[in-house]
Order: sequence, then C-alpha cells, then structure tokens
Amino acid sequence: MKNNGKVPVTVLTGFLGAGKTTLLNYILTENHGQKIAVIVNEFGEVGIDNQLVVGADEEIFEMNNGCICCTVRGDLIRILHDLKERRNDRHGMDLNFDRVVIETTGLADPGPVAQTFFVDPELSEYYHLDSIVTVVDTYHVHEQLNRSHEVQKQVAFADILILNKVDLVDEKHIESVTQRLKKMNSTAQIERATQSNIDLNKILNLYSFDLDKKLEIAPDLLNDHNHHHHHDDHVKAFVLRSEKPLSLPKVEAWMNSLLAELGPQMYRYKGIFHIENLDKRVIFQGVHMLFAGTADREWKKDEKRVSEMVVIGTDLDEQWFQEQFNNCVSA
Repeated sequence: MKNNGKVPVTVLTGFLGAGKTTLLNYILTENHGQKIAVIVNEFGEVGIDNQLVVGADEEIFEMNNGCICCTVRGDLIRILHDLKERRNDRHGMDLNFDRVVIETTGLADPGPVAQTFFVDPELSEYYHLDSIVTVVDTYHVHEQLNRSHEVQKQVAFADILILNKVDLVDEKHIESVTQRLKKMNSTAQIERATQSNIDLNKILNLYSFDLDKKLEIAPDLLNDHNHHHHHDDHVKAFVLRSEKPLSLPKVEAWMNSLLAELGPQMYRYKGIFHIENLDKRVIFQGVHMLFAGTADREWKKDEKRVSEMVVIGTDLDEQWFQEQFNNCVSA
C-alpha cells in the first residue's frame, strides 16, 4: 500500500519494560536519512522517558496526564494538528520532519490510537498510519498475557510483533511464544530482536495497517461512544526523588532485597541516579527481577544532580518505597 504523499506514522506499543524506548532510540540513531517527530506518552504524572530518549534534534512531545487511549487522545489530536501546521508554516516557525513515531505507555490499548487517524478527516488526509509495532518481552510474555488485557490487545492490534529479549530464553520458549501469538494474531509479521535491535526495513514504510482487519478485531473501533477502557486499579505509578547523592552499595543492597520480596509485583522501574563520587549519571532499568544499571553521560555543569526513580506495579506502598529510597542516601 502506498502512502500517497502523506506523512507516515508508526505506533510503538508493548507492555511495560518490553523495550519500546530502546527501540525508539535505535530508530532515532540509525542512519536511515529520515527526520522524525516523536510523541511520547507516559503512565503517571511524571515521566522520565524523555530523559532516556537520545537524539536531541528530534521533536519530543511528552504527555503525562493519563492514558493515551482515553483522556490523552484529545492531546494526541491537538499535537498532530500542531505538527501539521508547523510543518507547513511559511513564517519562520516551520518544523521539518518525514515521519511521526508515537510511543505509547505500556498500559495503552493501541486501538484508539489508530482510531485517531480515521475519526478526524483533516488528519486522515495528511497522515497515513504505517504500522502498529508491538514490542514483546519474550521472557515474561506468557505471564503477562495471562493477567493483562492490555497485553492481549497490544498483540491483537499489532501489524508487526517484535519478540525482544530472545537472548534470555531458549528456542523452545521462543517457539511456544510464537505459536501462542500466532493463535492470537495470525496476520502479524513476527520478528526477533535482542535489545530491540532490528532491521528498520522490517518495521518502517511497510504500510501494513489494515483497517478492515482491525475492524474484524474491534467492530466498534470507529465508534467514539462505544469505546471503554479501564486500567487495573491495582496498577500504580509513582516517582521517588532525592536531591542528595546516593550510595551505590546501599542502592544495590536495597534493590537485591526489594526484588527478592516484591519483584513479581514490579512491572517496570527505571531511574536516573546521582551516585556519590561519580561524575556520570547512572541509568537503572528493570522488569520484575531482571534489571541493569549502566553509567551514562557526564552530568552537565549547570545540571541539577537529582536522583529519580519511576516505579510501576501492583499493590505497592509508595510511602514505604520513598522511605527505603531515602535510606540509600550517602552518609
């Protein structure tokens, strides 16, 4: 399917911690010759993904006030209109881009994101939905599918399913995941990846989004009044902060005990830490009991050194987490 001169839009979806931001970074840094406008949505009032997204030349729009598939959809429409106007502006405020990439929150239902490009005539004339790319956490996906309607919807609506983290599992596990996903979505293209590294020709410019197929999945897709979406009330996101430097041994000891006790309840956690006697930021990310910390760039001279950690999970005590986080401050 040709895009007929319209601006192609790629939607990145996938459950918390599947690797969407890593894939977004990969898209932005690969030598594909395209200028990309990025829209990032976070679950919770405060997001840090925009600090983890590289490529300062790209335009990043962050929407923090809820779920992109419900309350934020009005913002999405507004931002897409704003991008259109700025791209066509002839008064010195023009914004040059070839493609739009939307990274949804890990709890989003991608159906209403797709709906945006069909319910607004002006947007449907200007943009073309290229594909919905769903990143799958191959290691955890069986458990996630069993307990999460969001994951099931993300799989069902995908044009392309990226089996990420295949290096963490054996071939038998990969095959069981593949067969399960095929039963849920027989039309999706399935690709494998490690650390979201994938040939971009397999996910961009495919124009594989097929409205008719999606309407078979959800006949009410284009009906505003029939769209309902409810998050699990047990799911909560909160941010831990400290303006004092943290002790790395204390952080490591706390995380080890924390994950042993609450790991299954912690869907996603990620942070930027200010560690004592270290001039570089420490980036910390994890899913359940899997986590990694790496030294990032050096703190800028005029940059306030603040430690922030976002935690998303079920039945977690925010006050307890903040107290434990405060105990990691260097003596």
